[in-house]
Amino acid sequence: KGIQAMIIEAAIPEIEDEANKLLDKLTEGRMKISLETQRETKTKVANIDGEKTYGVVETLDLIISDEMGERPYEMYSGGEAFRVDFAIRLAISKLLTHRAGAKLQFLVIDEGFGTQDQEGRTKIVEVLDTIKNDFEKILVITHLEELKEEFPVRIEVSKNSQGSTFEVIGV
Repeated sequence: KGIQAMIIEAAIPEIEDEANKLLDKLTEGRMKISLETQRETKTKVANIDGEKTYGVVETLDLIISDEMGERPYEMYSGGEAFRVDFAIRLAISKLLTHRAGAKLQFLVIDEGFGTQDQEGRTKIVEVLDTIKNDFEKILVITHLEELKEEFPVRIEVSKNSQGSTFEVIGV
């Protein structure tokens, strides 16, 4: 409520816009999000005149839609949910750094590719390529062998009976 609600209201269009640009790339235009800050109550309440009407409550609801319409977040696959999460996190990061007048320093994606099919992995790599200039460094952690060649500079970690070793490739 109050000033906090006003700040959130002002930030939402920018977050939605950036998240939807990323989702458009990640899903070939199939998915879209919107953030709603008010919701009608489920039960009627008495207003000032004594009439019973639906009230309005402050909220922050994530509305996701695709070619089948709107569905709750829980009804999307793990891969789809990851793409939504990824887009929203990047959008919020961009908003915060933009408002601070700084550059995004570091993005870490830890095992995010495991929920994706081949097409989904390709789309995430493409999006990473389009946003790479927004960050000083992007660190992707994955165990998927087929992704190694997607990243020209990488640290490969190997484990053996004496412990773990690493090799820097592409520097």
